[in-house]
Amino acid sequence: MRIRLGQVIAALTALAILFMYRGTLDSIDFFFQDKFMQHESGTDNRIVVVGIDDESIQNIGKWPWNRKIHAQLIDTLTQGHPAVIAFDVTFPVPSDDPEENIELINAVKRAGNVVMARYGTFDSSVKQGTIEALELSEPFPELKEAAAGVGHINTIPDEDQVVRKSLYMFNYKGQPMESFSWIIYKIFKKHEGQQVNSKELPLDRFNRYHIPYAGGPGQFEVVPYSSIINGDVPPDYFQDRIVLIGPYTVGLKDDYPTPLDYKTKMYGVEIHANIIQALLEQNFKRELDWKWNAAVLVFTAIAVYYLFRKTHPGISFTVLVAIIIVLIFGGKYLYGKGIIISIGYLISFLVTSYIVVIGFNYMKELLERRRVTDIFGRYVAPQVVSQILESGEQGLKLGGTRRELTVLFVDIRGFTPLSEQAEPEEIVEILNEYLDLTATCIFRYDGTLDKFIGDATMAIFNAPLLLEDHQLKAVQAAWAMKEGAIALEKKLMERFGRSVKFGIGIHTGPAVFGNIGSKTRMDYTAIGDTVNTTARLESNAKPGQIILSETIYEAVKEHITVVPLGEIKVKGKEQGIRIYELEGLK
Repeated sequence: MRIRLGQVIAALTALAILFMYRGTLDSIDFFFQDKFMQHESGTDNRIVVVGIDDESIQNIGKWPWNRKIHAQLIDTLTQGHPAVIAFDVTFPVPSDDPEENIELINAVKRAGNVVMARYGTFDSSVKQGTIEALELSEPFPELKEAAAGVGHINTIPDEDQVVRKSLYMFNYKGQPMESFSWIIYKIFKKHEGQQVNSKELPLDRFNRYHIPYAGGPGQFEVVPYSSIINGDVPPDYFQDRIVLIGPYTVGLKDDYPTPLDYKTKMYGVEIHANIIQALLEQNFKRELDWKWNAAVLVFTAIAVYYLFRKTHPGISFTVLVAIIIVLIFGGKYLYGKGIIISIGYLISFLVTSYIVVIGFNYMKELLERRRVTDIFGRYVAPQVVSQILESGEQGLKLGGTRRELTVLFVDIRGFTPLSEQAEPEEIVEILNEYLDLTATCIFRYDGTLDKFIGDATMAIFNAPLLLEDHQLKAVQAAWAMKEGAIALEKKLMERFGRSVKFGIGIHTGPAVFGNIGSKTRMDYTAIGDTVNTTARLESNAKPGQIILSETIYEAVKEHITVVPLGEIKVKGKEQGIRIYELEGLK
């Protein structure tokens, strides 16, 4: 069964869709989203971070701090009438000092807008849908009751540990636990006299939504915790603002890689700031359903089939690059419109398809070349076929090249009497066996089979392939013919009571070789006095005899044993030619 390019592209498309459905190449998709879609756009000045930073730890003392200090901070901030005060810090158990607890609880009550954090522990085998927490760490009961709201600070990083999505909610003992950022957003909008609806969130199968980061590490305004305690920053600076209080030092180990920067980690409180800004701006990004992504991929596959199948690889590569650029800018444009398309899968499919198409076309051309060589090589020497295929139209032009060649003629002696005794079908069979033997021996020693002339064969050595020892190659081919003919002679003797033998002549000298003939019918052959002389030597050879000219003998005498036959006159030459009979190879 012959495989077609369309079938290969269809198989690739089906595999790509399967990968898309299972999320196999999500890491590549994330890479393109992070590099070409995510970008800093400026932070919202309604959000300010109060950092538990190195400066504050140095001024206040070793972390964790006395809860009276947190109460002091809340009271100071409250004087400035902020919209929300949110602690990205958990207080799971009461302090050993009851006064600390009372002051913190009372400060939270007086403020009336303080959001506290909780944290859930999940089963690592969660598949999809609303996540159920196994355990829950939240503010001790009195503090939880005093707070305006409590939200979870959990996140589910992707496999590469990069935080790209916010977890809206999970369940604990059947009760929904909304996120820290969502609770803050809800209280802020209430402060402005507005209501919110969680149905506006484009949630995935884990109840997460995409975070369009507006600011990278250090981009949101940060005020050191100690600066507020010391009175360096006046309370009214925070009026109507969202105040996020959280760790802002590496030592507290609350930092994560984000799409904006894999190496420089972002503090958790900054990630909350980005989420809240996205909520305030209603900057929601909806991931295109995998079925629509699959539809785009199928359309791309059709385009690939028609654009790449017959196009030159260089042009195909240019088209590939152009399509990738269009996809990147198109994906960036759609991202700005709130739609996330899986360009990572599309680009991976395009590149893979391009490589496969190039490989498929190369193999197809190689197989076709081999098929043509096999078929055409039965009529013309394989070397000539290869030269024509490599040269294209140029290889089919009439013309010749002058070079020193060794020419071999071999004829069957006694063939005419034998043909009188045998049936025509038997004659063809015998002739084919002898000609197959001559051709095999010629090819074995890198010769070029010029032509069959009835029951004779003409071969040339050193064209079109250059051979350093073409004279010796021709002699070795002739000797192989003589040895190979022994079995054929015995077979004929048993069948017909008579046999046939080869008569061979070999000569070397200058000749012209190439495409000789007309534009409509040509032969790849050699012409010249060397060819004519070789034919005369072959005609003088007796059955079973291999005759070498003196020029051949001088070129290969170190490798052969011969019997001098003296000088003979050949037609068309005034001077005689000294000849030798080949008796063996050394």
